[in-house]
Amino acid sequence: MSVLSGKKVLLGVTAGIAAYKSTYLVRLFIKEGAEVKVVMTPSAKEFVTPLTLSTLSKNEVFSSFTNEDDDNAQWNNHVELGLWADYFVIAPATANTLSKMAQGQSDNLLVATYLSAKCPVYIAPAMDLDMYKHPSTLETLSKLESFGNTIIPAEHGELASGLIGKGRMAEPESIVVFLEKDISDQLPLKGKKVLITAGPTYEAIDPVRFIGNHSSGKMGYAIAETAANLGAEVVLVSGPTSLSMEEPSVHVIRVASAKEMYNAVHEHYSNCDVAILSAAVADYRPKTVASEKIKKKEGELTIELEKTEDILASLGKTKQQQFLVGFALETQNELENAKTKLEKKNLDLIVLNSLNDKGAGFGTDTNKVTFITRDNKVTPFQVKDKKEVAYDILQHIIDHLDA
Repeated sequence: MSVLSGKKVLLGVTAGIAAYKSTYLVRLFIKEGAEVKVVMTPSAKEFVTPLTLSTLSKNEVFSSFTNEDDDNAQWNNHVELGLWADYFVIAPATANTLSKMAQGQSDNLLVATYLSAKCPVYIAPAMDLDMYKHPSTLETLSKLESFGNTIIPAEHGELASGLIGKGRMAEPESIVVFLEKDISDQLPLKGKKVLITAGPTYEAIDPVRFIGNHSSGKMGYAIAETAANLGAEVVLVSGPTSLSMEEPSVHVIRVASAKEMYNAVHEHYSNCDVAILSAAVADYRPKTVASEKIKKKEGELTIELEKTEDILASLGKTKQQQFLVGFALETQNELENAKTKLEKKNLDLIVLNSLNDKGAGFGTDTNKVTFITRDNKVTPFQVKDKKEVAYDILQHIIDHLDA
């Protein structure tokens, strides 16, 4: 899946002949899963129509501060547009617009929006050869880069004047590739391998029955998807769950029992940088599994249980470079039990939640957690969506890895 998937891309179109390419750019962004809005300079409408771009983007196109045809219309809020975007791409960017951006001359909606934007800004210059090489243009581009903008280099080719040289706007396909690479390279978990467990384990009693728990796997799946979105190479070892992984880059290994999960985790643990064990692994399993369904009889049924493999403890014993995270679901003496588990199993972080807390526990879309670190720092959080909790966990890990 593209790093642009689910992102909000604001496309700025200025008055150059290359403006026709913005139609292709809109379609490519949408193909990669982005939501697209377009803001144009007034003169850009002479090269490509707002109707075309609104049809392709399925959003209103903005080109002025007010709707000149409707005296009662609300103004187009450049601040809201700038804050809406995850990425602002100005393509084509003419010499005139570049100069206004560098000087802060906001006499049109596009430049005013640029000055309000908090997101990364990508600029694809487009102009004739001599204009592109002119010292004033080079100075402008250098100044814009010093502001933190990213310049997508112009390409060499035939120009509108008939000259051949550098100044051609990068092709739409090249712009998308440039963005995806630049965004990917800056993701905080780029190059890191993250191993995650999720869901329950089922310990067979007979071919029909099992010992298990109510874990839905939602927390682990949220962590896996978030880690992938942050650039990590993710392996998710999942117990039985009805969930599907929407992020195709996550490698999902499906298991049923604690033994199967133990084997799958150890197969990948030595090569990972981070291991996050959120699965609710059964502590006991039947010592003997019946080969046929156990028939109902008079009186009581006794099943002898034995301990399952302690996956987390086994990883703590062999830990080398890995940052190891465990979970503790408690109903009493929560902090004390979690601290004991963290020390006993040689963890770097334990995520504590309690069934006594409203909004926490199995099957919910929210969780209320407390972080406990190796240096005994305790950080409680409010009830949050599990995707937000996942981000908090991964941000803590990122901060540690960068330290």
